[in-house]
Amino acid sequence: MAYSVDVYNKEGKVVSKVELNAQLFSDEKVNKTLIQEFYLLQMANARTVIASTKDRSEVSGSDRKLYRQKGTGNARVGDKNSPLRRHGGVAFGPTSERNFEKAMNKKARKVALNGIITLKAKENEIYGLTLTELAPKTKDAIAILNALKLSGKKTLLVMKSKNDGIEKSFRNIEKVKYLLLDYLNPKDLLNAEKVVFLEDALQELNKAQS
Repeated sequence: MAYSVDVYNKEGKVVSKVELNAQLFSDEKVNKTLIQEFYLLQMANARTVIASTKDRSEVSGSDRKLYRQKGTGNARVGDKNSPLRRHGGVAFGPTSERNFEKAMNKKARKVALNGIITLKAKENEIYGLTLTELAPKTKDAIAILNALKLSGKKTLLVMKSKNDGIEKSFRNIEKVKYLLLDYLNPKDLLNAEKVVFLEDALQELNKAQS
C-alpha cells in the first residue's frame, strides 16, 4: 500500500497532496530488521568511552621483584604492580582504546530510513509545509505550529537546505528540532511524534533513487 502526505500552508490549510513514491515508501518495503540495525549503529557510533582502567604496565610503581625467586618459603611473586596486589594494575579491564563503531552500507541505511518514514506516514505523522521564507521571529513559528495543531508535540522539521530565518524562528521552541534532509536519521525520526517536511524537502525525498 502506498501513502500520501497533505501539504499545508502556514495558516494550517491543506493546499496540495503529495503521493509518496511506491517504489520507496510502501508496506512491502518496510524492513524492521534494517531499521533496528541502523538505530543501533547510530547509538553505537555516538557512544563515548568512559570506563578506562590501567594495566600493570601503566600504574605507578617500581617493576622490581618484591622478593627473591627462591629461598623465602613463600610463593614466587613479581612486582607490586601485579593485579593480585592492592593498588596493582587491573587484569582484562576496560580501556579507552575500545571501539564500538558499527558499519552499514548506504543502500541498507536508505531502505531503513524509508521504512521509518513509511511507518510514520501510515500513522498520519508526516506533514508537508509550504514555507520558503520566514522572518526570524519565534512567535511566527509558534503560530504555524498552532495552525497545524502541533503545539506541545515533539516535532521534527526537515529542510532541504539551510534557511537562517526558518532556523532562527524554530530553534527556541521546546520539543521542536530542525535538521537538513541529508542528515535525516533513525533516532530523530523515531523520537518525533510528528515530522514536518518543507515542500521542497518532501519533493526531494520522493525522488526515485538509482
